[in-house]
Amino acid sequence: MSEYHNPVLLKQSIDALVTNPDGTYADATFGGGGHSRAILSRLSPKGRLIAFDRDADALANAPKDRRFKLIHNNFRFIYNYALIEEPEGLDGVLADLGVSSHQFDTAERGFSFRFDGPLDMRMNVQGAKTAADIVNSYTQEELERIFKIYGEVEGARKLAQLIVSARSQAQILSTGDLDNAIAGALPSFAEHKYLAKVYQALRIEVNDEMRSLEKFLEGAAKALKSGGRLAVITYHSLEDRMVKNFIRSGRTDGVEQKDLYGNSTAPLRSLERKPIVPEESEIEGNTRARSAKLRIAVKN
Repeated sequence: MSEYHNPVLLKQSIDALVTNPDGTYADATFGGGGHSRAILSRLSPKGRLIAFDRDADALANAPKDRRFKLIHNNFRFIYNYALIEEPEGLDGVLADLGVSSHQFDTAERGFSFRFDGPLDMRMNVQGAKTAADIVNSYTQEELERIFKIYGEVEGARKLAQLIVSARSQAQILSTGDLDNAIAGALPSFAEHKYLAKVYQALRIEVNDEMRSLEKFLEGAAKALKSGGRLAVITYHSLEDRMVKNFIRSGRTDGVEQKDLYGNSTAPLRSLERKPIVPEESEIEGNTRARSAKLRIAVKN
């Protein structure tokens, strides 16, 4: 399903992840299934793969393979399902935290400022809260907070003021409405980069992505067996910082916990001193890979 999503850092992530062909693995962000198919190609007839995706559109991409099971749910619940599917522990867990090309390129999903469509951005279209709900109901202070924290947007206060002013005249219901409302905050240069940060912040808030990532990391660490591997691909500094902190300390805030003897209680240890990034040849073929970073850890 290459037109649905072009998997990033495919060979590097699978090479690092699959160490036991007979083992049980999890693809926590199934999407177009590119990573899942690569994992299955490395497994023996005894191997198994469970995958997660909360977007119903992704279900159509499931491979017909008796070794494979796709779970329509948020990856934050990975530990609960792992207990059922493989009580002895998983051999590896992969998560690609990027939004799929399909979601970006489908106007009615509202993920991209490149199209004029409903201001939605829900990964799970059954979710209660849309981006339109946020921009029309959050206070100016709440809007400023999410733009500052989740988008690292410069001038977050002015941005929030413009939205509150615009919605007092008419509801902001489409991506076009939002773009028009914040036009006065856009810089004369790097306009698209600024808009990308604004949309990122709203998407994170709509889908509770940071909390879901925190719960996923905690659950994945518990679900792995000793020696099992965690591979996570991130696309922006906020989520990469959380993954880096968790691998190092066992907490997404980076505060290291120690036992009575002064030893770290972090459940994982990093296998790479620095994150793995795509080669220029991959970036040339897929510009969305430009910001990708792969971090790999092993369960103690």
